[in-house]
Amino acid sequence: MPEQHTQSLHIVILAAGEGTRMRSNLPKILQPLGGRPMLSHLLDTARQLNPAGIHIVIGSQSDAVMAAFTDTQDINWVHQAERLGTGHAVQQALPAIPDDALILVLYGDHPLVSLQDLESLTGTKTELSLLTMLPESPQGYGRILRDSNTSITGIVEQKDASAEQLKIKEVNTGILVASQKLLNQLLNQIDSNNSQKEFYLTDIFSIAHTRGIEIQAVVANDAIDLQGANDRRQLAMLERRYQQQQANQLMDAGVSLADPARVDVRGTVEVGRDVSIDINVILEGKVVLADNVYIGAGVRLKNVEIGCDTRVEDHSVIEAAQIGVNCNIGPFARVRPGTVLADEVKIGNFVEIKKSTVAKGSKASHLSYIGDAVIGANVNIGAGTITCNYDGVNKSKTVIEDGVFIGSDTQLVAPVKIGKNATVGAGSTITRDVAAETLAVSRSKQTNIRGWKRPVKKSD
Repeated sequence: MPEQHTQSLHIVILAAGEGTRMRSNLPKILQPLGGRPMLSHLLDTARQLNPAGIHIVIGSQSDAVMAAFTDTQDINWVHQAERLGTGHAVQQALPAIPDDALILVLYGDHPLVSLQDLESLTGTKTELSLLTMLPESPQGYGRILRDSNTSITGIVEQKDASAEQLKIKEVNTGILVASQKLLNQLLNQIDSNNSQKEFYLTDIFSIAHTRGIEIQAVVANDAIDLQGANDRRQLAMLERRYQQQQANQLMDAGVSLADPARVDVRGTVEVGRDVSIDINVILEGKVVLADNVYIGAGVRLKNVEIGCDTRVEDHSVIEAAQIGVNCNIGPFARVRPGTVLADEVKIGNFVEIKKSTVAKGSKASHLSYIGDAVIGANVNIGAGTITCNYDGVNKSKTVIEDGVFIGSDTQLVAPVKIGKNATVGAGSTITRDVAAETLAVSRSKQTNIRGWKRPVKKSD
């Protein structure tokens, strides 16, 4: 285990890039990855290092970036008015960092860097260390230059590299650790004598080598985790990598995935034993799945807690709801925010339920809308039932007590209450309360006309 530095750790995140290749009005570091901004993933990892300070260098669209993290109190925002290169960007953050601190430099568009690699890097004993990698293709990366003794002598950017240097496989990730004092000295010695006319942070390594300063390299465990996102294609590749990681975590927790490549996690997921998830499932926000839960194909869950032995059938959508034990939902059901289902409830195909509570054993098996309702235990709601909860201005509540039977094609015009064990005949429109143990029927009189002829299409 490498000896740990004794200085306080400060993290500098470079995030001033405009992201023009994204072709988006949204700043690059706010592009979504796993359902949240790229930068938030990197911040989660950075915070696990327990730094004394986090300094984020921002440039264009700085207001939008800061607005996305208004609930965060541990960030020192640093504005880079002119984009003069990575070396210049780091210099903007140095005044806020103590002279005796250790500095870790990260990049906002590299969100999946592993904690293990950063711990190895910050655990080195030298004053200057960098993280390198061995990708399948070094195209586009600065090459690591070493002498005959394999000591690092510098880094050359691809645009400035010779044909021989372009053959080098080991490349720079841009991530480094240095003492504040040394980093400040080295940055004051770099110049912009290169093809981009910028102050490259990487130039500090050749200067350090010339001064006889030891440079230590830590090779990343997996180069894929160090990929950046400069355009939509690279962002999509990061998304797939992230989702692969999430799928692996689910399977490690005991979840059976029909196809690990066809599940998307866009939040946090807590699972019990023997959870099974079919293909094309999206899990957003905070999702809790208890033992033996089955999630069918094409299901979308957002901020949902689902009790054990419950089945959510194909192509159902559940949001901001609490589902009890041994329930059955779908297929093609929509459970909207504010819904609480007790145990053994059935919400069947093409049923929409919103801001309602349903007690144990009740069921709406198909083709119904239930909104702003309180439904008791063992209630049966027939096909085509609608709680008419909205008068165009206000929402009103429907109360259906225990044991009620609602016939098919019924409209319950709220506010209305159906008493315990009452029955509502099919095809009724109920506008007044129904007493317990009562049959309520509201239908127009049926008329049968003998000898009636259907219209016949007229000839031209």
